[in-house]
Amino acid sequence: MKKTERKIMPNTGKTQKRIDAVFAALKQKKEKALIAFITAGDPDFAVTKDIVLTLEKNGADIIELGIPFSDPMADGPTIQASSERALKNGATLDGVLKTVKDIRKASEIPIVLFGYYNPILSYGLKKFAHDARLSGADGALVVDLPPEEAGDFKKELDNVNMDLIFLLTPTSDDERMNLVAKRASGFIYFVSVTGVTGARAALSSGVESHVKKIKRHFTDLPVGVGFGVSTPEQAGLIAHFADGVVVGSAIINIIAKNKNTDDMLKEVGFFIAGLKKGMKPR
Repeated sequence: MKKTERKIMPNTGKTQKRIDAVFAALKQKKEKALIAFITAGDPDFAVTKDIVLTLEKNGADIIELGIPFSDPMADGPTIQASSERALKNGATLDGVLKTVKDIRKASEIPIVLFGYYNPILSYGLKKFAHDARLSGADGALVVDLPPEEAGDFKKELDNVNMDLIFLLTPTSDDERMNLVAKRASGFIYFVSVTGVTGARAALSSGVESHVKKIKRHFTDLPVGVGFGVSTPEQAGLIAHFADGVVVGSAIINIIAKNKNTDDMLKEVGFFIAGLKKGMKPR
């Protein structure tokens, strides 16, 4: 097996892509990326901005911003509930993009829009790519859009110099790994477990060997690992062999638990700082 030779897209902006720049800078320091997921609009868009800035301040390197959807089939109860709360409070895709634009007034942290294909298709692929890039988003990850069917969307994102991130799982075969390696940019998200999202007490066995295989045989892209990470110890274990650690449900649990208190941002910041500390090289 040979690694896929990646076609380097021309950078239409004035600077290096934010996601590429972050991974390159961390590699120089021999550190790994902490990738934090939250649902946009939970509990509301103004607080979403505050949460993103808190995540960055306490060590998050990349933000995955979830687009609320009424049927989030790949998500567990925690993220499903956060999406329901956001939709109940009037969250829309337009509102998500406006929030990204508001975040950009205060931060240059890379932002990946994370969601399902139906809202994006309804919005219009070309319009979404244009508006997302204009808002300051850096990439998209669409959980129910397989690489075999992503050609039209990838073309629109390539046209505006945005990354398209794909998932791999423990059940992905060599053919799927090779296809994702050819079509992904930014990084590859390796799902550490089969099933839906959610914080877990222990990581699945075999994750390290899967990630090493992907990196050895298929791609030079960074590989982030997520689904179930909830402790500094788990984050530290993953940081030994992956390029990034993705954390979502554990953060959303903290947001939900503290949403009506003055302690929410402090608790989120404390948790993220602990994860980042656990990922530091020893």
